[in-house]
Amino acid sequence: MVTAPERLLLRLEWQVLRRLDGRLNGAYRTHHRGGGVDLAGLREYVDTDDARRIDWSATARVGETLVREYNEDRDLTVWLVLDRSGSMGVGAEGRTKRDVLTELALLLARLFARPGNRVGAVLYDGAAARVVTTGTGRAQALRIGRELLRETRVVTTTTDLAGMLESVAVPARRRALVVVISDFIGSGPWTRPLAMLAYRHDVVALRIVDAADGAIPDVGLLVVEDAETGEQVLVDASDPVFRAGMSSAVAARDAEVSGVLRHVAVPLHQIRTDQDLVDALVRLVAATRWRR
Repeated sequence: MVTAPERLLLRLEWQVLRRLDGRLNGAYRTHHRGGGVDLAGLREYVDTDDARRIDWSATARVGETLVREYNEDRDLTVWLVLDRSGSMGVGAEGRTKRDVLTELALLLARLFARPGNRVGAVLYDGAAARVVTTGTGRAQALRIGRELLRETRVVTTTTDLAGMLESVAVPARRRALVVVISDFIGSGPWTRPLAMLAYRHDVVALRIVDAADGAIPDVGLLVVEDAETGEQVLVDASDPVFRAGMSSAVAARDAEVSGVLRHVAVPLHQIRTDQDLVDALVRLVAATRWRR
């Protein structure tokens, strides 16, 4: 019997991955020389070289100081930090921010795990985290998919962005690529946790946005519900002062998110719920390969 996660992954493989395969190329081994274990050759020592790489046997044979060069190890450990808070439910039926997050997480797990890289995930519901330990291959993508499609408890507090970022610090012990997928709607200071995460890992932020995030129709009296806390407030949506205040608050939130990520040098990719995921993933993977 085909499960719901497998049906979703099959659809994404057919509709998205087949189109991506012709647009993503390149292996995980590079012509760059780094700190791997595959010896690439010897070259003459220069002042900026690490003395620990000097090959003393070869140096004695040829009479000049030579250092070892290695092919850089291209295998990755990838952690997906997935925001499952209430605000991710915003959007059109069948195309909410949570739906897009689920598809992105499955596709990224499938893409990164195919060459043998290890992929894990941290699912954050706004107050607590569930960890999917790292694994490889298609089976790992399905493991993450099962957790994403599992019903979560209702959390009635605003998302603790600092807690979400800190939740990956314990499972991600070795240096990794950390992809944070969220709308970054939350509360509390989160610059320091992000800076600490970026210091230890390569971090990429995917911000999922929807047209309804800051849009309120001009229909007079309206009950507005906070997607994070469930709190309801009666407002006059036609009041120009109220509408100006809403626009200002949304602009300030967007500026804060962009400013924090720029401050700690974390690349930001914004993905709309109505956007073609192929184009979004081509840009993401190209940028991620460059950083790696």
